[in-house]
Amino acid sequence: MSQQAILLLGYLIGSITFIVGLKMLSHPDSARKGNMVAAVGMTVAILVTIFLYRDENGNPLGNYGWIFGGLVIGTAIGTFIAKKVQMTAMPEMVSLFNGMGGACAMLISIVEYNHLQHSGHPAHMGIMIVIVLGMIIGTVSFAGSMIAWGKLAGKIKDRSVPAAQIINFLLFAGLIILSVMVIGGYNTSPTVFYSILALAALYGILFVMPIGGADMPVVISLLNSFTGVAAAFGGFLYDNPVMLTGGILVGSAGTILTILMCNAMNRSLKNVLIGSFGGGAKASGGGDGKEQGSYKEISLSDTAVLMAYAQKVMIIPGYGLAVAQAQHACHELEKLLNEKDVEVVYGIHPVAGRMPGHMNVLLAESDVPYEKLLEMEDANDQMSTTNVVLIIGANDVVNPAAKDDPSSPIYGMPILEVEKAEHVIVNKRSMKPGYAGIENDLFFRPKTSMLFGDAKKVLQDLVAELKQV
Repeated sequence: MSQQAILLLGYLIGSITFIVGLKMLSHPDSARKGNMVAAVGMTVAILVTIFLYRDENGNPLGNYGWIFGGLVIGTAIGTFIAKKVQMTAMPEMVSLFNGMGGACAMLISIVEYNHLQHSGHPAHMGIMIVIVLGMIIGTVSFAGSMIAWGKLAGKIKDRSVPAAQIINFLLFAGLIILSVMVIGGYNTSPTVFYSILALAALYGILFVMPIGGADMPVVISLLNSFTGVAAAFGGFLYDNPVMLTGGILVGSAGTILTILMCNAMNRSLKNVLIGSFGGGAKASGGGDGKEQGSYKEISLSDTAVLMAYAQKVMIIPGYGLAVAQAQHACHELEKLLNEKDVEVVYGIHPVAGRMPGHMNVLLAESDVPYEKLLEMEDANDQMSTTNVVLIIGANDVVNPAAKDDPSSPIYGMPILEVEKAEHVIVNKRSMKPGYAGIENDLFFRPKTSMLFGDAKKVLQDLVAELKQV
C-alpha cells in the first residue's frame, strides 16, 4: 500500500471515529468512551499527516522539532488545565479552548495569505474566499470567546455600548465591503486584509460584550459553531478531509444546538448575531423597586417529613448545586427517598448552569440514572402531579417574571413552572438575586418555603434527618 493510500486511510479512520465519538457523546453512559474514541481518531489523523503527507513536489513536512515541541507543550498545558479545573469552571474552560480553536483558524488564514503574497502569483478567487471567510469567522470566535471567558470568570463586567446595533451593522457592512475588495482583487494591499482582521476582532468583542445573565449558554454554543465552521474552511484550504469533517461536525452540531437554545430561550438568532439581547445591561430591571412582601423559611426536619411522605419529588438543579459540589449528596437523597417509595425525578432547564448540558454532566458524574432527567417540557407536564419541588441553587430558570413581567430582561424565556407543584422548597445561601441579577417573585409566593444554607451541607443534613423519619 502506498504512503498516499495509508494517509487517506488514516483520514478515513479519523473521520469515522469523529462521527462515532459524537454519537456516543449523546448519552452519559457512553460519553466518556465517545470522547476517547474521537481523541484516538484525532491522534491518528495528526500522526499520518506529520509522517506521510507530501506536497506537490514530494517533500515531507519537516520541522519535526517545532511540530513535536508544540504538541508536547500544548498537551502538557491542556492536561494540566483539564485536571485542575473545577466542574463549576467548565464553561470558562470551554470558552477558553473554543477561543484557541478560533485563533488557530485565524492564524491559518493569515499564514496562507502571506504565503500567497510572497509567491508572486495572482490568487485564485475561490482560495481568497476561503482565506477571508476563515479569518473573519475564526477571529470573531477568538475575540468573542475571550470576552465570554472573562465574563464567566467574573473578570469582565456586562457593559452596554451606546448604539451597539448601529455599530454592529456598520461593522458588518465594513467587513463585507473590504472582503469584496480583497477577494475580487480590487485592492491587494495587506492593509485592507488586516483591516478586515481588526473589524472582525472588534465585532467579536462588541457582540458578546452586552450579553449576560441567562443568555450566556447561547452565545457559548454559537461561538463553538463558529470555530467549527472556521476549522472547516481550514480543511478546504489544505484539502484535508479529516479537518473538513471535524469542522463540519462541530459547526453543524453547534448551529443546531444554538437554534435549540434560542428556541428554549425564546430568542431570535438574528438578535444574537447583532448583539441586541442579553440580561446583563438591563439586569437591574424586572423587580427592582417592587414590594415583594415577606418570605417564609422551612426547617430541615419539616422538609424531611414533607419529602418522606410525598409520592413524587422533583429536584431542580442549578449553578449553586455545581458550586457546592453537591451532586453526590443529591444522589444520596434521591436513593434514600426511593427506599421510602418516593418517586424522584430531576427537572433540567436547557440553560441550567452556564453551559448547555452542564447539569446533565454534573449529575451523570454522581451516577444519577439518565432516565430520571426530564427535559423542561416533560418536567412541566409532570409538575401538577408533583408533591414537592426542591430547587437547589437555581434562580433564573424558575423565575415567574419570565412569564409575568414584560419589563424583565428574561421576559419570554420558557421556565420550569414550579408554582404548579403542591409545595416548593428553595435552597439558597441567601436572598441575593441569581446570575441574571433580577429578583425572583417565586420566593415570596404562598406555596414557596426557603431552606437557606450551602447546598452540600443542607443535602447531607437532610439525608440525616430523613433517616430518622
